[in-house]
Amino acid sequence: MGEIEVSHREIVKPSVPEPGLQRQVLAHNANLMLVRHQMQKGWQGERHSHPHDQLVYVIQGHLTFTSGPSTFEAKAGDSFVVPGGVEHQASAVEDSEVLDVFNPSREDYAPVRGLE
Repeated sequence: MGEIEVSHREIVKPSVPEPGLQRQVLAHNANLMLVRHQMQKGWQGERHSHPHDQLVYVIQGHLTFTSGPSTFEAKAGDSFVVPGGVEHQASAVEDSEVLDVFNPSREDYAPVRGLE
């Protein structure tokens, strides 16, 4: 059985993978990864998909999400699941912050935290 590893927010440095988006990879193991994203008003992510299931919880702000032909709004307190393989896109209607949980962990995010 493994030990519990704590990810202290003030120690885990955020990255800026693209203008208007800040990413902070928090606690994770091989099966789960917790990521904090902060988006500036007007930010629009690229339409993309990934094999990971993604659970999204909006901490603050207002976002628009598009998946296929459907678009919906998500505000503080809202949550939803993006199944792996589903193409999606997000944009920030106002400054926003979300917590994302990925299953399994995203290996492409791990180097941000120096976990290669």
